[in-house]
Amino acid sequence: MEGTVDGFRYGAVTPVAAYLMACLGGALGLRCIVRSLLNDQSWKPGWLALGAASIGCGIWTMHFIAMIGFQVEETRIRYDAGLTLLSLAVAVIVVGIGVFIVGYRGAGTANLALAGTVTGLGVAAMHYLGMYAMRINGAISYDVLTVSLSIVIAIVAATAALWAAVTIRGFMTSLGASLVMGVAVSGMHYTAMAAVSVHVHGTTGGTWAGDSASSLLLPMLLGPVIFLVLAGVVVMFDPLLVLGEGDWNRPTARRRPAKASADEPPAPRHNSVFDASAVPLRARQHPYEASQRTGEW
Repeated sequence: MEGTVDGFRYGAVTPVAAYLMACLGGALGLRCIVRSLLNDQSWKPGWLALGAASIGCGIWTMHFIAMIGFQVEETRIRYDAGLTLLSLAVAVIVVGIGVFIVGYRGAGTANLALAGTVTGLGVAAMHYLGMYAMRINGAISYDVLTVSLSIVIAIVAATAALWAAVTIRGFMTSLGASLVMGVAVSGMHYTAMAAVSVHVHGTTGGTWAGDSASSLLLPMLLGPVIFLVLAGVVVMFDPLLVLGEGDWNRPTARRRPAKASADEPPAPRHNSVFDASAVPLRARQHPYEASQRTGEW
């Protein structure tokens, strides 16, 4: 029997919340990657890793918030906790690979193509691994053409995100790029969900292993959300990201007044408001003495 699939059990609540989480992760990730590029003296691996973790957590959180709104009317849905956590690790690792490629090797065409493909395939793997963690009283099948389209969207979205990460500098442009990233990630998810069909087993009431969405996903989502909040605090209180490049991106010699060289004579110091030594000799002479030499009075 074909199951009735509904991806919007709670209406627009889960799609909007999922989109906002994808935007938050993308925005934090972009700013962290920009931070690693603004100052050569910063700890580049740390900022790149923080950016990759932010984007990966944002994508994973988006996926499972959206999955809270997914239901098959004829059967309950449960999740395997181990596979669900593994999908989070996959998201962070593959995004990290792409971020480190462009962070160290630049945004050339070949680098972007490689990093975008790896990251996009990893994001798609995260999605379908999360779907594989789902336990229902039935069998899930996928439309091959729609799955292929979702993978293409994931690769294009990942490539665009990595390009934006190493190209865009301003805060407002980063914010706009994160909004576009949220649309792309959400589009990939719901395109992939459109490929799903469920064949429900004839018998009902069977038992199968796993935890329900409310008992597993909601507590599990707490960790990535807290991480994104902490990452946001780090980004907000970093002077370079708050103030922009400005003086923070200038060489030290230009930011600080240079010390006087030992070979240079010290600047004259005046002990009073009016210093006679600063007035020309002729102007300091008495008018009568000056007229005696010039013959004028």
